[in-house]
Amino acid sequence: MSRVALPVQLDPETRSTLNQFVRLSSTPQSLALRSRIVLAAADGSSHQQITAALKIPAITAGRWRRSFAVDGIEGLRDAPRSGRPPKHDSPVRQRVQRRVCQQAEAQSRWGVRTLAAELGLAASTVHAMLVAAKLQPHLIRTFTFRPDPDFEAKLLDIVGLYLNPPENALVCVDEKPSIQALDRTPPLLPLRAKKPRSWTNEYVRHGRQTLLAALEIATGKVVAHERDRRTTVDFLSFMDDVVKSYPSCQLQVVLDNLNIHKNEAAKQWLLVTRAFIFTSLPRTPPG
Repeated sequence: MSRVALPVQLDPETRSTLNQFVRLSSTPQSLALRSRIVLAAADGSSHQQITAALKIPAITAGRWRRSFAVDGIEGLRDAPRSGRPPKHDSPVRQRVQRRVCQQAEAQSRWGVRTLAAELGLAASTVHAMLVAAKLQPHLIRTFTFRPDPDFEAKLLDIVGLYLNPPENALVCVDEKPSIQALDRTPPLLPLRAKKPRSWTNEYVRHGRQTLLAALEIATGKVVAHERDRRTTVDFLSFMDDVVKSYPSCQLQVVLDNLNIHKNEAAKQWLLVTRAFIFTSLPRTPPG
């Protein structure tokens, strides 16, 4: 005895939702197909007509028609699946996480393969556990210890300066020393069709240069000097040029604690100029 198909009736809101599932390209194809089955059934199409139009087995059309009749739109979605049970339990994952956070005896840091060999696990398993725990033993970050007892006051000074800058101008000053002046031996080859601009790997050294620069944050204007060395004379000559560039402004200059920024000559220059309020931070070591 053949099974009687359950009737399918759609209210305007449900029909609109199913039509949206069919139209949207982001809808999973399985959900779009099931929506077409239900819409065709609601329009009075029989199982035979639906299977012929959509080119699907009759059992598929009947299954999703019944599922919609019982559970509505939620009946068209796939039921949650438990998936494959994990191969390794929680104690194994905790052992991997605990060991990777400990110092390796024979090397500076753990690698996936060395850690896997240490724990007797597959490298792919260890890698998956580290990714899941967001542990990255291959990365190293540096931090800086601030021994200056006045560091907090200086930090608050600078933060306040940036949060509430003066009306006219705010200037940052820094030096870039040891810039290598290199020149290629043959001339550069220009850009051509299907070939990028290129140069030889041979070069000639022309010594090293130091760049002193002041950046006006509001406009991006830069005052810069190029010098062979970085001395107190060079620095104060550069600061004289900065003062001349902003004759009507009270300049706030942020500097680090390099010796040429805070030696006796710089202090005397500041007393004479009376145009600057220097705010210094401890110098950060490289790396």
